[in-house]
Amino acid sequence: MTQSTLRVLAGATAFEHVQQYGLRQQDIDLVLGASGGPKWFCLFGLDQYLFGEFFKDRTSALSLVGSSAGAWRFACVTQQNPAAATERFAKAYSSLCFPANASIDEITATSASVLDQVFPSDDAIVQVLNNPVLQLNFIAAREVKVRKSERKAAQLRRLMLAAGANLLKPALLQKFYKRVVMQNHSNPTLLQRVPHEAYPLTLDNFKASLLASGSIPMVMHPVKDPAGLPAGLYMDGGLLDYHLPLPYQQEGLILYPHFYPYLIPGWFDKSLPWRRAKAAQMDKMILLCPSSSWVKSLPYGKIPDRKDFDKLKDTQRLRYWATVLERSKELADDLKSGNYLLEKI
Repeated sequence: MTQSTLRVLAGATAFEHVQQYGLRQQDIDLVLGASGGPKWFCLFGLDQYLFGEFFKDRTSALSLVGSSAGAWRFACVTQQNPAAATERFAKAYSSLCFPANASIDEITATSASVLDQVFPSDDAIVQVLNNPVLQLNFIAAREVKVRKSERKAAQLRRLMLAAGANLLKPALLQKFYKRVVMQNHSNPTLLQRVPHEAYPLTLDNFKASLLASGSIPMVMHPVKDPAGLPAGLYMDGGLLDYHLPLPYQQEGLILYPHFYPYLIPGWFDKSLPWRRAKAAQMDKMILLCPSSSWVKSLPYGKIPDRKDFDKLKDTQRLRYWATVLERSKELADDLKSGNYLLEKI
């Protein structure tokens, strides 16, 4: 076996199952997609393989839960041609350029234009809404108290209060943000152990809801009053569910293409190293992530992230991101060929 680009880590129950039966699509009931912006580029090849081939002939329901970039990815793969839709998303996102000191207005408008490229017609949205197999759930956060000011100083003050509350007790974040789950189906059991509000996706609210799920505070404007939802300001679902280690109610295994070998619960936990999902929370999970040696072999020795916009010139960044997108197919090749070692979480 040549050195693998891919790590496959499994919780206790998942590990025993995969050891006995191998990795089979019919054993998976849920796929997760984390927040993380351009970190997703290292998973591009996996998304194309999993939804273009691995799950291609699936006939039983498969739940997808994503926030922010994960929600955008899953909105692509639930179209009739997932590979083509994912390609459009990768091309549009990886070619983004902003003027120096771009305003929130400019960043929000440009991000919305990416959705227009991924969903060039209403028919593309209807394909997602009517998908008979892939049950899409994407998460946004609705601010509990309506903002009285959009100024950055006021936004920062609210975020600091929320961060302080989260430091004391993560459950206190519910006093600042409500978890809103947008669905193309009705499955009341999947997230029944998690406080949330569920609403149907429609042609009228689809793009607004998806934009809201990725609307990073202080970087983009929140989305105000999407059609068919309670009035309010909706923003990045990663605030509450960054890497989505939630107590799901599903019978089968969870497949998780992820950029890290660990899970950070919420956006405010990123700087808190003791806030990581425990092994018990990942009992039925199969985590697919790039190996450390593969990451080190990339330009700059890392996977892409939002800081690249500030640290690299556009020409450097675009070349770097294109390289990662192309090389991400190496992970898919190793998964498809079985060139990986199964590790226990």
